[in-house]
Amino acid sequence: MIWGAVKRKQISVRGLAGVENVADLKTNFNRHLHFTLVKDRNVATKRDYYFALAHTVRDHLVGRWIRTQQHYYEKDPKRVYYLSLEFYIGRTLQNTMVNLALENACDEAIYQLGLDMEELQDMEEDAGLGNGGLGRLAACFLDSMATLGLAAYGYGIRYEFGIFNQKIVNGWQAEEADDWLRYGNPWEKARPEYMRPVHFYGRVEHHPDGVKWVDTQVVLALPYDTPVPGYRNNIVNTMRLWSAKAPCEFHLKDFNVGGYIQAVLDKNLAENISRVLYPNDNFFEGKELRLKQEYFVVAATLQDIIRRFKASKFGSTEVVRMDLTTLPDKVAIQLNDTHPAMAIPELMRILMDDEKLSWDTAWDIIVRTCAYTNHTVLPEALERWPVDLFQNLLPRHLEIIYEINRRHLERISALYPGDHDRLRRMSLIEEDGQKKINMAHLCIVGSHAVNGVAQIHSNIIKDTVFKDFYDVDPQKFQNKTNGITPRRWLVMCNPGLAEVIAERIGEEYIRDLSQLKNLLKFVDDDAFIRDISKVKQESKMKFAMHLEEQYKVTINPHSMFDVHVKRIHEYKRQLLNCLHIITLYNRIKKEPNKAWTPRTIMIGGKAAPGYHTAKMIIKLITAIGEVVNNDSVVGDRLKVIFLENYRVTLAEKVIPAADLSEQISTAGTEASGTGNMKFMLNGALTIGTMDGANVEMAEEAGEENFFIFGMRVKDVEALDKKGYDAMEYYNRIPELKQVMDQISGGFFSPGEPDQFKDIVKMLMHHDRFKVFADYEDYIKCQEKVSALYKNTKEWTKMVIHNIAGCGKFSSDRTIAQYAREIWDMEPSLEKIAAPDDPR
Repeated sequence: MIWGAVKRKQISVRGLAGVENVADLKTNFNRHLHFTLVKDRNVATKRDYYFALAHTVRDHLVGRWIRTQQHYYEKDPKRVYYLSLEFYIGRTLQNTMVNLALENACDEAIYQLGLDMEELQDMEEDAGLGNGGLGRLAACFLDSMATLGLAAYGYGIRYEFGIFNQKIVNGWQAEEADDWLRYGNPWEKARPEYMRPVHFYGRVEHHPDGVKWVDTQVVLALPYDTPVPGYRNNIVNTMRLWSAKAPCEFHLKDFNVGGYIQAVLDKNLAENISRVLYPNDNFFEGKELRLKQEYFVVAATLQDIIRRFKASKFGSTEVVRMDLTTLPDKVAIQLNDTHPAMAIPELMRILMDDEKLSWDTAWDIIVRTCAYTNHTVLPEALERWPVDLFQNLLPRHLEIIYEINRRHLERISALYPGDHDRLRRMSLIEEDGQKKINMAHLCIVGSHAVNGVAQIHSNIIKDTVFKDFYDVDPQKFQNKTNGITPRRWLVMCNPGLAEVIAERIGEEYIRDLSQLKNLLKFVDDDAFIRDISKVKQESKMKFAMHLEEQYKVTINPHSMFDVHVKRIHEYKRQLLNCLHIITLYNRIKKEPNKAWTPRTIMIGGKAAPGYHTAKMIIKLITAIGEVVNNDSVVGDRLKVIFLENYRVTLAEKVIPAADLSEQISTAGTEASGTGNMKFMLNGALTIGTMDGANVEMAEEAGEENFFIFGMRVKDVEALDKKGYDAMEYYNRIPELKQVMDQISGGFFSPGEPDQFKDIVKMLMHHDRFKVFADYEDYIKCQEKVSALYKNTKEWTKMVIHNIAGCGKFSSDRTIAQYAREIWDMEPSLEKIAAPDDPR
């Protein structure tokens, strides 16, 4: 089998396997197996072997972790705190081996022990502590911050249940709880010594000597630390996730009146805060528990930040730093979207009520310390919390937000006298209907920097969504185009490609992705073209075998792998892809003897459990697959597969195998996208709209090496002004009419002809994302894709142009820009001494 040969090859980018290294690893593996894990059992399970390997690798982290923290303590650098309600980490074992240059040695040791490395890696649960792009971006940023030597900390929640596992039952999505901690997590370390109290409810008392928030309910925040290794620089940063614990003294007075059992049971209510991740992506759900989560992470984190600030002073334990006016010189807080927005009023409360600073001093500290990243322009995604909920849950914070708003509006009023409409638009409190707090407005007012995540998105923010704020403080607004870490998304998931690149331009590109442009020298080199093509084919063979095991379908590994994986959402337009599939199907049926380019179309992604349309879209995809895959006339020229339970680990398998990447959101709706970058780096070509980071990707690779179609932002705006009429396209385009008639007539649901009536009604009468408007151009563009795919050499040359254009899309570049332009920190590629080196 080809793949086995690739796997056993000593791959340089994975790190060298020294003889003594392998022997040590085997010794440590056996030690952990016998003493840490199995102890009194005679038989070890496959999971025991995984845990033994994880502990062995972790041993290499711990010394570096301790030394890194000592290094920070002595140097006292400025520290950055990345606050995010999501960190979509995936698996940790292989990523750690890559970053510590242990992969070859571990491979060899495990092989000599008669075990299979891939089988052991498959025992690891994904840490699914995020929904999609926002959480995966946070994970890439942690990797880059460690690689660039920044003193950085990721802070979030240790959800007991991460993003649900998706099962497809009779074509419908069913959700199962993701009990990822069931067998324990070898990568985390509980730190009960840093437990912190978090307060809720209660009331506010105003006294001459200050304000007191009293009669509160207390929940304890217990931190769990996970090491985050940089790439081969011996730096190991920390991700600290908080878990909710009930305080011991909970209501035990009830014991005296016989309520003891109930008191112990009620303890669970406090601990529900860190029980489960809300499974919504780009959709705001105003539940009390969610607001509790958002405040919980912020309150615990800020106590930690201030504790660390006060304790750090050039390595001297005697001098405790008490003057908080220097906080912005030593602390940068980045808010990943509005979810941690409560950091602003909470820090205000601490500085005024606890530290007794004046309003103006406290406010100046906050604005200089905090910065805000906006991730979406969709109105339904922007957080707006009801004032009543705040009044009950966080009464002191509501007072502070009202005062922030009063002063903010006073300033706007002075700048624009008599412009009441502007005051209404810019207020932190929305007054129409139920009073609500606009969290994005709070973040903008309370931060010194506000950034979008792709150039086009940052422009939209300035021109439309937050135009009023831009007019007042243009210096606040910046762009920071997203990126991905090349360690996980190339070296780890696609070692064959990483190696082929390293053979031509050396290994330095792994730390400096801009060096990929040196590949342009080889764009006409037949040997290089062959190598790139061969690696892709091997990845496809491997993924085809995976599909055969998982789905019992045989697919043609020489067909074009056309892949559309991301959360299921109307704006991401999986429906446009469905219309293309049916059109293609109809064409093959009409001319079965024509030489069609064979395609295997794969769509994957989770739908939020309460999102009816998204769940219907999944059902439609699976229903189309049923018809297409069982039609003998079509054969293996067209196959449709819904990839169940799409997650980080599945992405690592499918992305290296993809030929075509579908990035087809309506222009102006996708803030950036990062899946688009992963596909490009792994040698897939993109069919996409000019939306999000697609625009910059096309710039970097050359538009002639991209399949661009559809409306631009200005076309969408013009269509909005004119009024979008779906029926006009339906009546004008015969193929589109045929497709829609098939869906509405029950062709794909013969047992239940009306099954997809909701989707049909939406597309025909209230489609915000204008699927029909881009249909014709999309179909034409797909014809170009099919034609080019037949010419392997030209296709591969285009692939090389794309890979060579990926340099900009490293999260190292993104983080270096955040560091210099927002956090006032300087990245460094310097290596610190390893634990066994003399310092």
